[in-house]
Amino acid sequence: MNHTDNISPIIGLSPMDDITDLPFRQLCKEMGANLLITEFIASEALNRDAEKSMRKMRFTPEQRPIGIQVFGANEEELLQCLEVVEQAEPDFIDINWGCPVRKVAGKGAGSGILQDIPKMLRITAAMVQRAHLPVTVKTRLAYNADSMPVTDFAEALQDTGIAALSIHGRTKTQMYSGVADWTMIGEVKRNPRIHIPIYGNGDITSATQTVDNMSRYGVDGVLIGRGAIGNPWIFEQCQRALQGLPEREITVAERVAVCRRHLQAAIDFKGERTAIFEMRKHYGNYFRGLFNFKPFRLALVATPTAEATFEVLDRIAEHYATQ
Repeated sequence: MNHTDNISPIIGLSPMDDITDLPFRQLCKEMGANLLITEFIASEALNRDAEKSMRKMRFTPEQRPIGIQVFGANEEELLQCLEVVEQAEPDFIDINWGCPVRKVAGKGAGSGILQDIPKMLRITAAMVQRAHLPVTVKTRLAYNADSMPVTDFAEALQDTGIAALSIHGRTKTQMYSGVADWTMIGEVKRNPRIHIPIYGNGDITSATQTVDNMSRYGVDGVLIGRGAIGNPWIFEQCQRALQGLPEREITVAERVAVCRRHLQAAIDFKGERTAIFEMRKHYGNYFRGLFNFKPFRLALVATPTAEATFEVLDRIAEHYATQ
C-alpha cells in the first residue's frame, strides 16, 4: 500500500500545532491539498487516552490520504502508541523528528533527537517493524551547522524502511529564523541511492515558489506550512500553476465567506472559546493586503464571542464591497 495512493506531485499541508486541525484541513483539501497530516501528537498523551490528543487524530473520509503525526523521545512509548494510532485507520504514520521548540526538542523529541542519530535510526526502525501501516519521517537539515547533516543520514533513514522523507530547510538551532535552505534537500533527492519520495518544506508562500522549488531541486512534492495559515487558497493556486494556469484573484467576499465557514467549523469541532482563540492566528493572512485593514484586524483578535466575530466579518464584507 502506498501512503500517497500514487498521487504525484504532492502538494501537501505540513502539520502545525493548533493550526492544522480537522476544520482547517478540510478547507485545504477542498482547495487542492492532496496530502494531509494531523497536528503532531505526543505519544505519551495517546497512551493515557488524553482527550485533546485523541481529538487531534480525528479526520473525515474526504481527507484521505492522511497521516497521523506522533512525537516523543521514549522508544517504548512511541511503539506503544502505534496501536492507538492504527485504531484510527489513517493512511500512514508520520514521525516528527523535526519540531525545534524547546518544550519538545529539549526533551530529545522532535529535532532534539538530531543530536543522537543512532537513537533516531533505532527508534524509526523499531516503529517501521512494529507498524502495520506505512511510516514516514519529517525532519530538518541537522541539529546545528556543526552536526551531522541530513545528506549523511537520509540513506540510513531510508534503510529503516520508511515510505517517504520530508525535510524542512533549516537546522534545529535556526528555529524559523532566516531563509530556508533547500540545497541539501535537493542533494538528498539527487542521491542515486535514494528511491523513496522526498518532500521539501520551508518558506513556501506562493504557487510560483512551489513550481520553482520542485523544478530546481527535483523533489517529489512540497509540504506547505506557515504559507497556508489563513490562506487555504495557496493549494488551489499551486495546482493551477502546475497546470500552467494563471493565479485566480480571491475576492474579499470570498475571503469573508471562507473565514466565516472556517470559524463556524472550528466552533463546532472544539467549542467557542478555543475556536475564538485559535482562529486569531489566521485572520491576518485571510485579509492580507487589504487597504486600511488594521482596525478590523484589531477588532477580530479582541472579540470574545462568536457572535461579535461574525459581526466584524460582516462589517469587513460591507466595507470593502463599497471600495
